[in-house]
Amino acid sequence: MLNLLILLIVIALVAGAFGFTGIAGGAAGLAKIVFGVLVAGIIIVVLLMAFGISLIA
Repeated sequence: MLNLLILLIVIALVAGAFGFTGIAGGAAGLAKIVFGVLVAGIIIVVLLMAFGISLIA
C-alpha cells in the first residue's frame, strides 16, 4: 500500500510539472485516500497489539 501511495505522489508531481492539472489533482486525491487508509490500518494494528490481540493465529 505504501508503494501505491508513493506511485500516486510521483504521478501527481510529474503530471503537475507538465501542466496536466486534472490528472495531477486526481492522483493527489487518490493519494490522500490511500494515505488515510494506511494510517487507519496502522492505528488499528497498534491498538490490537496494545490489547494483546494477535493477528496471526
